[in-house]
Amino acid sequence: MAGSADPRELFKRHKGNPILTAADLPRMVNAVLNPGATVLDGRTLLLLRVEHRTGLSSLLVATSEDGLSGWEIDRERHLQPRSERFEEHWGIEDPRITQIGEDYHVVYVGYSTAGPLVCHAVTRDFVEWEHRGVLQPPEDKDAALFPRLFDGRWALVHRPVSAMPGLGSHIWISFSPDLRYWGDSRILVPARRGGWWDANKVGLGPPPLLTRDGWLLCYHGVRTTASGSIYRLGLALLDRDDPSKVIARGNEWVFGPQEPYERGGDVPGVVFPCGWVLRDDGDTLHLYYGAADSSVCVAEASLSELLDHLETHPSATDATAPPGG
Repeated sequence: MAGSADPRELFKRHKGNPILTAADLPRMVNAVLNPGATVLDGRTLLLLRVEHRTGLSSLLVATSEDGLSGWEIDRERHLQPRSERFEEHWGIEDPRITQIGEDYHVVYVGYSTAGPLVCHAVTRDFVEWEHRGVLQPPEDKDAALFPRLFDGRWALVHRPVSAMPGLGSHIWISFSPDLRYWGDSRILVPARRGGWWDANKVGLGPPPLLTRDGWLLCYHGVRTTASGSIYRLGLALLDRDDPSKVIARGNEWVFGPQEPYERGGDVPGVVFPCGWVLRDDGDTLHLYYGAADSSVCVAEASLSELLDHLETHPSATDATAPPGG
């Protein structure tokens, strides 16, 4: 039996969840999960991570008229790993899509022979691709571009992992004059310590979304328990003109695994979004996420309610300070 919906929840699950499963694909695969999301030619487009029965992943397009149902798999539009190259030798995963002008910039994880790293490709139709190569070396994941320049520089949110145990995994921001060479890196959203829901490990969800109050971030926090890890989602807000400044961070998680399709699967207890779409009314937000690393789902929220939540559920100052700061 599905869990009962609490009307106080900010994100409301679509009644038709999961919206895509492995059974919906034209060939047998292990799972479909963690989609990037955008709108192209008036249709919602998901760039799905497809995990094949080999264990390796590639990216495939599905589209829908209303972004909720009637999904069509497009065999002609996809991004395949270039297995001859070390950075994608074991597949590609978890895309985030940022539209800049007429181009769609896709930042994704390349599963390289040296570990996971951040790769970049550009397209206008999701058929023809320009591969821009590696943006961040191993181990790095959960990356997305901002859609505009800041004082002549591009900005990238990403999540490197320290080689030293016990230091935590934090969300970072880096800057570039040309989308190729990156620097001026710093911790943006540190993982908290102790008993917090987002202690020790955090990572970006969908790409940053510009709002009336600044850039809205949805990020995941990982809670380690005796029965495994739980991936939940929280919110933060960045300054409109200087995205390296966090101006608000929520003290509570706002979306977590609850339904059977989120609690049971290849990796139980996971909700993992890589894309969201703000609808034409300027308030309805559709969040697309992988459930238990097995299927694709969608939840709806009001953007104004998310921003109001940040105002009424702020973190204490010391909870958001970088380690040692």
